[in-house]
Amino acid sequence: MALVEETSVKVALETEASPDVPEGKTDYPFTASNSIYTAILSRNEAVKDAKRLKNFLELRDKYVHKKVLFEDPLFPPNDSSLWYSSKFPIEFEWKRPTEICDNPQFIIDGASRTDICQGELGDCWLLAAIACLTLNDKLLYRVIPSDQSFTENYAGIFHFQFWRYGEWVDVVVDDRIPTSNNQLVFTKSFRKNEFWSALLEKAYAKLHGSYEALKGGNTLEAMEDFTGGVTEFFEMSEAPKELYKIMKKALERGSLMGCSIDVSQSTETANGLVRGHAYSITALEECDKLKVTKDTKIRLVQMRNPWGMVLWKGPWNAKSKEWSTISSSDKARLKKKTVETSETWISFEDFKKNFTKLEICNLTPDTLLDDRSHSWTVAVNEGRWVRGSSAGGCRNFPDTFWTNPQYRMRLYEEDDDPDDPEHVACTVMVALMQKGRRKDRSKGAKLYTIGFSIYEMIGSQQHLQKDFFLYNASKAKCKSYINLREVSERFCLPPGEYVIIPSTFDPHEEGEFILRVFSEKNKGLLCGEHKMFRAIYQQIAGEDMQICANELKVVMKRVLEKHNDMKTDGFSLESCRSMIALMDTDGTGKLNLQEFKHLWSKIKAWQLIFKKYDKDKSSTISSFEMRNAVNDAGFRLNNQLYDIITMRYADEHLNIDFDSFICCFVRLEGMFSKYTLDF
Repeated sequence: MALVEETSVKVALETEASPDVPEGKTDYPFTASNSIYTAILSRNEAVKDAKRLKNFLELRDKYVHKKVLFEDPLFPPNDSSLWYSSKFPIEFEWKRPTEICDNPQFIIDGASRTDICQGELGDCWLLAAIACLTLNDKLLYRVIPSDQSFTENYAGIFHFQFWRYGEWVDVVVDDRIPTSNNQLVFTKSFRKNEFWSALLEKAYAKLHGSYEALKGGNTLEAMEDFTGGVTEFFEMSEAPKELYKIMKKALERGSLMGCSIDVSQSTETANGLVRGHAYSITALEECDKLKVTKDTKIRLVQMRNPWGMVLWKGPWNAKSKEWSTISSSDKARLKKKTVETSETWISFEDFKKNFTKLEICNLTPDTLLDDRSHSWTVAVNEGRWVRGSSAGGCRNFPDTFWTNPQYRMRLYEEDDDPDDPEHVACTVMVALMQKGRRKDRSKGAKLYTIGFSIYEMIGSQQHLQKDFFLYNASKAKCKSYINLREVSERFCLPPGEYVIIPSTFDPHEEGEFILRVFSEKNKGLLCGEHKMFRAIYQQIAGEDMQICANELKVVMKRVLEKHNDMKTDGFSLESCRSMIALMDTDGTGKLNLQEFKHLWSKIKAWQLIFKKYDKDKSSTISSFEMRNAVNDAGFRLNNQLYDIITMRYADEHLNIDFDSFICCFVRLEGMFSKYTLDF
């Protein structure tokens, strides 16, 4: 009897609250377009910047020598850099800081959370993350290199660094900033002549295509882009009993932390907190009560509002009577930690009652409940869900679930646990992140609801088929599928071999993802084919890391030689030209590594279909079976097209070999990607 597994779903709400708009203005009516999302294969603009604009120092020195101020051609001072759906109701003037004030400074007396005041853009989630970043100088100056100013070697050019899907990228911007009436419209410092936070926001907007793309989000997303860390998400209604300990250890280890309240009918709560708004958590403290009661200590949480003002009206606000219940020394200590008016204290109990979610970005996956420090290794795989091929949806869709990408994980050596010598398990942390959705908001993209399952496997080296999942339960899985950029979970599994299945909740949702697996032992490995064909690809590709049709033929032959189960001499030059025509997204007539990996994922999926109908292992299929194979791949054709396929690709014995089969599917894929066919 086939097994039935229940898959739960949660919906994460984005925070996008912005301060009240001054009288006479209207809130900016951002709305996402309804265009159908098509996954973009080209790499993000920041990586292009690194190649096209060389590097920051070379550019800066070049413009200093020329005595000309840099103007960024990739993020111009016009409407395209501001919005994509609707125009702001005010006129903008892009100005350099030298045109806004006298004596502009990049950073004054060190970057701090007091330098971040939200403007008229709903990116409080981003600013809450920046405020957390300022608590750790090492992290801060990784993102904001300190070798830049408005005096020494000034050329109107600045740069910032972000972690982007497994690598650090350098984003170069000029210093022209949107203003109105000579005032910054978006993020600003409380000091009128300090501009690091405004320029950081601009660089992050460029990374995602526009300022509008930053409207609404989850603090975890920006925290991760600032650190490359691993995220954890807590619903307050389901929070563990040890939550205070978890938060305390998070701050001690330099983790970034934020909180928010889900949106309901009213925006503001009775005690002044704002729903749909992100707050930073900057400190936790315990104080002794003057009067001995059942609870002798009071636990307090310090939070910051990116708006630059405090709205909390409950206990432990600046004027509340609760301050009289602790000693003068504790009072002085806490007041000293409150460095600006946008910060306030709240009791831990009130914190749990009033906020609905807590977001933590850990610099390492070390469990926050464990006092021991671990040494983790990480394996990273990039992948893609392709509609009609490898976008199979969750376990609720057994007919297609098996087509999702599959990643083997081998765990050989159990953890070292001095407290439990009998402990025989391997600790791993799995993190699944979807790529590029914010950048493609202008095309109608939204975050998918994503998750993953882990199955134990024995012996099989092939892509697991439908029957395996019908009759085998998962060994572990994420708690729920959720519409966050990243879903992560920690597991303790017995030594052995496993397969991880990342997926969207619904089938046929196309997009890219990155799968990271952290293991306490070096012998915990995530095995994907990308390492194998990356090495082969690099041997053939030139300095431009791109391959033409002839080079693709060589690469494909070497890759296929690693698959002994398929009798083939590789692909013809004609087939390789068709492949490049399908996958070449930037018009170069060549394939980069990412495009080649996408092509290979398609070929693997089509290979499974071919093997299904190659029942005599002759490496050919009958032209009569081609109709079923085409249907299995998701293509729906009329009889005339099936006749054309037979005449074009079948030999004199009415058989179709693997090369012809793939060439046919490549051309069908190209047709279906360009046109909506109705037969």
